[in-house]
Amino acid sequence: MSDSFPWCLVSDLDDTLTGDEEALAELLEYASQGEIFRLVLNSSRPRMSVEKTLAGFPGSYFPRDLVTGMGTEVMVEGEPVQEWEERFSGWQRGVVDEIVEELGGIPHAQEFQTAYKASFMVEGKGRREKVRKAIARCGQPSQIVISGHHDVDILPAEAGKGQAILFVADLLGMDVARQVLVAGDSANDLAMFEISSRGIVVGNARAELREAVKSETAYQASGRHASGVIEGLRHWGVIPRGEVLGEEVCDSFE
Repeated sequence: MSDSFPWCLVSDLDDTLTGDEEALAELLEYASQGEIFRLVLNSSRPRMSVEKTLAGFPGSYFPRDLVTGMGTEVMVEGEPVQEWEERFSGWQRGVVDEIVEELGGIPHAQEFQTAYKASFMVEGKGRREKVRKAIARCGQPSQIVISGHHDVDILPAEAGKGQAILFVADLLGMDVARQVLVAGDSANDLAMFEISSRGIVVGNARAELREAVKSETAYQASGRHASGVIEGLRHWGVIPRGEVLGEEVCDSFE
């Protein structure tokens, strides 16, 4: 597969791709050509929620490679990869739920939960620190992802957006260091940037991500949403600079 797709773009969905429908349509048109890059969506939302959003995408191209539930679900070529979720079968989510709720955490709506992603609103740094310490002692190897002012997601230690990319890249026969780019807008995307040498931080990204990424491996776009992703693809040489779909141009990337 890597011979057909020299690049793989792994992108967050909400506020990274979405938010500018015209730019999104242009990006999807590039992806639909089948020879520039392979698009893999990597969303914190569960698969069913993501698929509802994809149903409203402009144009006829429909991404078939999905990492959802903050790296707890994987779909390749439109088929769920059960092998990925089987890795977490020993993780007891009920233990995590009980701890966080006892400490005052409020569960997010069911549509944002998966079997291996416990999503809460936890107000206050002190309370979030108590949650972190309690989870560390509970006997369930877990990781905690904090984003925004109060969003807290708890996953099995082996899950996550970054680990899922490594798994999918291996399935596709793609070299993460040489072929994979990532794009995102918030702290829950940071795990992607930590395993990729080519990142795109869109212009509307939160400071929590902008300040955490490495300057040498993450391009800070001025364009917002999908426009920023396209700008980043040009920066990294995936799309020639000055290119307009359907037209010949003289400018090329360096």
